[in-house]
Order: sequence, then structure tokens, then C-alpha cells
Amino acid sequence: MLGVTPGFTVANGTLVIGVDEAGRGPLAGPVVAAAVVLGRGLPAGLDDSKRLSAKRRAVLDQAVRASCCWAVAVVEPEEIDRVNIFQATMIGMTRAVASLTAALGAPACEVLIDGNMTPAGRCGEWRWPARAIVGGDGIEPAISAASIVAKEWRDRLMLDAACAFPHYGWERNKGYGTAEHIAALRVHGATPLHRRSFAPVAQLPLI
Repeated sequence: MLGVTPGFTVANGTLVIGVDEAGRGPLAGPVVAAAVVLGRGLPAGLDDSKRLSAKRRAVLDQAVRASCCWAVAVVEPEEIDRVNIFQATMIGMTRAVASLTAALGAPACEVLIDGNMTPAGRCGEWRWPARAIVGGDGIEPAISAASIVAKEWRDRLMLDAACAFPHYGWERNKGYGTAEHIAALRVHGATPLHRRSFAPVAQLPLI
């Protein structure tokens, strides 16, 4: 899952990679990490994906993927259960940045990551200078772009999953533990896309 825009030129001549993830909290579905290098044609209106309407976010997602270089990494529920959600997020970020830098010829860069932690020292394959920025998805355009791409990518995956498993309302809740989702779990049990290590799923026989 990689996009390198033909004729791409790095904004301001500096390679800065913005990184964010979507899907740490849901009971079902993957966690998705995105890495983005902005081009000169910077889409207007970039912001934290959570502050954008679904319609506006979809438009910006298309604009980012058409004008920027980007990569997406998807960490599936089975791996999340094996390593835990925090480590899965670190792995996803590492894979996304590795794919993007490889496509760009492994240049020197700085990686800006939303939050208060980076994969440095937490994921053995991480090898880039990185800086964590709390609230970065709302103040750093490259991180904002990554948050939009990650959110939209994951939402599309969950819409597809909702077709295969129609009882859980994933087209509405995207795998989060809403009352509708919990009620469906009680009636229909867990699917292969549920995170078995998350308490509401792990404790399902006790509910």
C-alpha cells in the first residue's frame, strides 16, 4: 500500500515524514499506520482527522494521495493479539516508514509522529530520527495528512468487513465497542476479525 506521485517534489526541499495511526481502541479490525511526505501541492484544510467531517476527510484523503508520497501499513488482529496493541502500533509505523523511504531511495529524513512516544528503542527495525509531538495531528500538516490517510484507509477496510460480518454494525461503529457492537457479540460471538486479547472479547463467555 504505497503511492509515489510522478514528478513529486518535496515541499521546502526537506524530507519530513508525518506518521499517525488509526484503530488503537476498537474491539475488531486492524490498526492502520500511515506515513506521508507532503509535496509542493499541499492540500488546503489539513487537520486532525477526528475534527473533520466524513465528507471533508474523504476529499482530503484523495487530495493527499494524489499529490503526496505516502505508505500505509496494516497490522491485523492476529498480530495485535500476539504482540499487544501498543507494540502493533509501533510495528505498523515502522513498516509504513520503511516502505516510504525505500520507495524514495532511502534518503535522510526526520519523522514526526503524533503522540508522546516513537518506535525508537521500541521496535528493533526502526532506524530513523524521530520526534513525537503531542497533538501533532492538529498542528503539523504532514501528521495531519497521515492521520487522514490512516483513518480513511481503516474505515474502508471496516466497511468491507461489515459486508462479510453484517451483525456487528461495523459500517457505523468501525469496530469500536459501542452498545450495538457489544450486544451483537453476546448474541453472535466473536469473528476472526475480533481482537481476542481485548477484555470485552476475551471475557465474552462470562458476559
